Amino acid sequence: MRTSPSPHMSGRWRRAGSTAVATSALLLAGLGTAVHATAATPDHVSAKAVATAVAKAHVQYESACDATPKKGYAACNALRVTAGTTAYMEKQAALKGLTAKTLKPNASAASPTGYGPSDLQDAYGLTDASASNGSGETIAIVDAYDDPNAAADLATYRSYYGLPACTTANGCFKKVSQTGSTTSLPTADSGWAGEISLDLDMVSAIAPNAKILLVEASSSSMANLGKAVNEAVTLGAKFVSNSYGGSESSSDTSYDSSYFNHPGVAITVSAGDEGYGAEYPAASKYVTAVGGTALSTSSNTRGWTESVWKTSSTEGTGSGCSAYDAKPSWQTDTGCTKRMIADVSAVADPATGVSVYDSYGSDGTGWNTYGGTSASSPIIASVYALAGTPGSSDYPAQYPYEDTSALNDVTSGNNGTCSTSYFCTAKSGYDGPTGLGTPAGLGAFTG
Repeated sequence: MRTSPSPHMSGRWRRAGSTAVATSALLLAGLGTAVHATAATPDHVSAKAVATAVAKAHVQYESACDATPKKGYAACNALRVTAGTTAYMEKQAALKGLTAKTLKPNASAASPTGYGPSDLQDAYGLTDASASNGSGETIAIVDAYDDPNAAADLATYRSYYGLPACTTANGCFKKVSQTGSTTSLPTADSGWAGEISLDLDMVSAIAPNAKILLVEASSSSMANLGKAVNEAVTLGAKFVSNSYGGSESSSDTSYDSSYFNHPGVAITVSAGDEGYGAEYPAASKYVTAVGGTALSTSSNTRGWTESVWKTSSTEGTGSGCSAYDAKPSWQTDTGCTKRMIADVSAVADPATGVSVYDSYGSDGTGWNTYGGTSASSPIIASVYALAGTPGSSDYPAQYPYEDTSALNDVTSGNNGTCSTSYFCTAKSGYDGPTGLGTPAGLGAFTG
């Protein structure tokens, strides 16, 4: 559900994290040479000390697509960090025995300031699968408008992290319009280009051996985005990520049948970034609705901990009971008679955000950190791809409900106030903001 800007916003600025940032005190960050982070810590730095430093993460961020969409349209769910210190920056500084520097407003760093592939793979038990699985699979990204630098920015990200090249020339990467054209593409848009970079980089981080298909809708209308989903499936993608959403409407059930009813295809959709409230197409009964968490280093056995991502009552992961979409047979919570959002979740808090390379337009300043459920949707689509091709008649949204033991149950935090507690508050087992939990390997994403 899209809402008006929260009271503490000024223009496109937002504030997030555990500590407020005084803009006047911010200095340009310099992390020096890039570090490809892993969960391991040097002997002289305790995991507890690192976790304590990470808890200090505090950022300001802005919406990549800042306009509240009108009826029948969607906004992307990407949030770009513009100032502060991220969890990754705090971690790297702690490992070196230093105090983390801060990002200057609207300035990018010379090297990544967010979690990279090894962090995400380790956090979700995917290190071996990411190295070995995904070959032969195609993951589609559906977004609006064109990113002219998509291929070049993708190459920069993958080269930096030592991932296999994924180019048009080697057949790994393909960019098309919603009609399948490789030459007649939509108008370019800086905000959506940031969204596209985020999506492509998250697929690369989780499933570096998979092919990537970028399908660009001619506008952000639900009809055009839906046509792009259909085109992705027509072109053979068995995994389709959608990092956008808008308010629910009575048209949603017709959109369901026209655009999202694709048996044998894992379609993931961001739950939204506006806090408690249902969005579409996350509310579609045919998709996997993906909520968002704050992901932090921990001294526990896993090495990571997660809670519901929330900055304020209107800034955090979406969740809720749909007003229109019927409940799928595999969803068994009793408080909502219709479709409940979400099913599963992954990192989305900008303060614990992910590294992205984007060079197009006013937002394209190179290395940036992004958050929002736009990050969590392509992560989950890529986990499905690592797990293998879905059964031809299956709706893969059902898979996590069949093996909840292969998920990290998120039990703390909330994304707002609601009359039915689990709609907006985490608990053991299923809850709205994080669904059944986050990936702990591939077990919950296979049929």
